Amino acid sequence: MSRYIFFSGKGGVGKTTMACATAVHHALSGKRTLIVSTDPASNLADVFEQEIGHRITPINLGAYGNTPLHAMEIDPDEATREYREGIIGPFREIMPEDVIASIEENLSGACTTEMASFDRFIDFMGTDEYDIVVFDTAPTGHTIRLLELPVDWSKHIEESAGGSGQTCLGPVQSIQGSKEKYDRALSLLRDPEETNFIFVMRPEALSLYETVRASGELKSIGISTGEVIINGIYPEEACEVEFFRKKYLAQQDVIKKAGKLMDRPKRYMLLRDNEVKGIEALKDVADELFEKAVSSQGSGISRKKPEDISRNTQPLTPSFPGKGFFKKFFSEKINSLFLPENGTKAIFFTGKGGVGKTTVSCITALHMAEKGFKTLLVTTDPAAHIGEVLGKKVGTEPAEIYGNLYAVMIEQETAFREYKEKALNDARGKYSEDMLAAMEEELNSPCIEEMAAFEKFAQFIESKDYDLLVFDTAPTGHTLRLLDLPFDYARQMEIMADASSGSSITGKITKERFSNIINMLRDNTKTVFNLVLYPESTPIEESYRAMMDLKNAGVETQLVIANMVLPEDVCTNDFFKSRRNMQIYYLNEINNKFKLPVIIYPLMDEEIKGIEQLLRVSKLYLHLI
Repeated sequence: MSRYIFFSGKGGVGKTTMACATAVHHALSGKRTLIVSTDPASNLADVFEQEIGHRITPINLGAYGNTPLHAMEIDPDEATREYREGIIGPFREIMPEDVIASIEENLSGACTTEMASFDRFIDFMGTDEYDIVVFDTAPTGHTIRLLELPVDWSKHIEESAGGSGQTCLGPVQSIQGSKEKYDRALSLLRDPEETNFIFVMRPEALSLYETVRASGELKSIGISTGEVIINGIYPEEACEVEFFRKKYLAQQDVIKKAGKLMDRPKRYMLLRDNEVKGIEALKDVADELFEKAVSSQGSGISRKKPEDISRNTQPLTPSFPGKGFFKKFFSEKINSLFLPENGTKAIFFTGKGGVGKTTVSCITALHMAEKGFKTLLVTTDPAAHIGEVLGKKVGTEPAEIYGNLYAVMIEQETAFREYKEKALNDARGKYSEDMLAAMEEELNSPCIEEMAAFEKFAQFIESKDYDLLVFDTAPTGHTLRLLDLPFDYARQMEIMADASSGSSITGKITKERFSNIINMLRDNTKTVFNLVLYPESTPIEESYRAMMDLKNAGVETQLVIANMVLPEDVCTNDFFKSRRNMQIYYLNEINNKFKLPVIIYPLMDEEIKGIEQLLRVSKLYLHLI
């Protein structure tokens, strides 16, 4: 059995649930088990219904006694503080203050956060304290980035050692030990005897597409994929109504395609009639996950009657706001939110992975373009699939998609290459060959990639070429990180003694520019922040934390979009009535907790793809804008 088990996949597919259930299973089998979340918007605490945070915490398994299960949620800020102090601490008593100040300056860059979180993650791949370590990862694009880092950093340290001896995190000798750690981690990641990568996916076309793509990317760095869990399959017996029958058949088609495209063992998990939270619910999932034989062909799904599936039905709440509430909101508020006044307006859609941000972003952008506004749709998600939703190819430069609608994706590798080329071209003829060589070495640092992606984002947010900018963002934690960057870089400008001298790459971007971006993000007449969620506990809690984090930075959220709400008229049996009752309970919680206007988008009977379908939906639900 592998010691290290990674769960990856598109946002919202159930990675955390499957990871937690797997950890519970191994702990109840008597194995010393640790589950670690590498997602900056971790939901472990929500699923276990226990406080966890940035420390190894024993999990109370209730009636199952003192079983050896522990958990930790890596906090990027805490990891950064620990990482910085781990490097500076040993020198505080023996080095002059100016040397300490220089080291602190080296470690003040935004890239230190990425490095610190990564360093904390691989610490768990060198310990004998646990028999099993389960990693609940961030959505796919960021997980791929995390797993590429040992390759990138090991190479960068090696190249720097043969050159100037400097990295963006300080002298090579101060982090040389890290290279050995990264090499060991990479060896473990590539060893299928030690490490098992499990992709979790929904039986949906976009989820399958991302799973196949991500599996190929892992293979390119020498990491092989193990099993695939197809989660959230509609029970056939509950799908007698045409609406759900159509969804069930569409899921079965995707399951068949998955069998043809991915020749590896698969497990199949039925959709439950309520959310999975708490130890009993996780044990129930674990029993289903591990008692079934792993199948390589066919669905192998056990057939349960809807009434046999476990439930914890929430009562209907009479205070649930009706259609009149939403019509009133549309007629009074939506114009002032989405329509541009006195220049370009930016509209951000953010939230937990898998809540439908991309679809909502595409619908909104297309609708506003139809109204005559020149609109640019931008995706900042490294696992972007706006092209699949639009049914059009979307590249790294803005291109017209339909009428007044343009679209572009910020692709980190392309942004990195362009950033590096521009910086070197600007420097040629101004600096000596030695200075250029040192500059190129600095530019080859993996942390420059984050800066390059931010630079691309900044160019779009500053653009005056469009009436509207619609941002389809990465899942919550990584979006907050992106929006933190102008604050981080502005603080860094104050720390760096020669920010304007041109001797530092980051010094070439002025503090004034960051201040302008910050002011724009804080100005609710120029920027609108929308939270997209579906009515369940985990996305609500994650979105609320995001709203408060934004508020602490002076950015106000203005709208909540509750997506994938079950239409009442199709919920005719106990199974779907139970799910709808649960959603109504949480819709009321959304109303009470956020105290913001709410738009409801219903669950559709098919995946929304292509311009025609997007237009049809926009006319149904945005016609009052």
